[in-house]
Amino acid sequence: MARRPRLAGGCLADRGPAERGPTERGPGGHNSNRVGRLEQVVNKLDLTGIGMTSQRTRMRLVDRLREQGIADEDLLDIVSSTPRHIFVDEALSHRAYEDTALPIGFNQTISQPYVSAHMCAALMQGGPLVKVLEIGTGSGYQTSLLAQLAEQVFTLERIRGLQQKARERLNLLGLRNIQFRHSDGGTGWPQQAPYDGIIVSASPRKVPMELVDQLATHGRMIIPIGDEEEQELQLITLTPEGTKVRVLERVRFVPMLGGKVQ
Repeated sequence: MARRPRLAGGCLADRGPAERGPTERGPGGHNSNRVGRLEQVVNKLDLTGIGMTSQRTRMRLVDRLREQGIADEDLLDIVSSTPRHIFVDEALSHRAYEDTALPIGFNQTISQPYVSAHMCAALMQGGPLVKVLEIGTGSGYQTSLLAQLAEQVFTLERIRGLQQKARERLNLLGLRNIQFRHSDGGTGWPQQAPYDGIIVSASPRKVPMELVDQLATHGRMIIPIGDEEEQELQLITLTPEGTKVRVLERVRFVPMLGGKVQ
């Protein structure tokens, strides 16, 4: 079984198979070892950072997420070690660890950290994540969290400029268990289905059944549903008897649009 890469305190790592220890599973079934560490610190980015990008600043964000109900310590550990400031423009890097959405260009935003963490936590409650489909790569930040939680991540982005930037950032972080596709995402990626989890970062007006059909039995999809004025974040679980829907909270996402942007 493939091992999930993890970032370690601002260092990047990738060990060969002979160097990997036994897999440890946390309560949610995900890997609690920091597997896949780089043997050398990649010096192309200052991942430790100073001032507003420091580890202390990241821990303040983690404390806020914990106060808001994010309880999975392995997920919080991933958030604390993932450098969110490299996923936003340099001019906004001092705001990267605020619990707020930020613009990333192309009329898109990087989601509020709480929303990203909440969506990941909801996926994790269903058990081990082998294959996850992400609709909307965006900046790549949420992709980086998923790549440390799941064995394989398949991510779709309709805006090529965003996808290219995200791919560069994720490659630089050494996260190699991600496959990219330039697509609007409305029909998913059926060639790689079924998925244990699907996470959607844009809001259609109704649930796309094409995505539900790509869930594995007991798979879970986290998706905002609604128009530009009113949306709710839904957790949809595919069971042998059909689908179960639970509304998690009110949210505000960009609308899901069709077509690709070069």
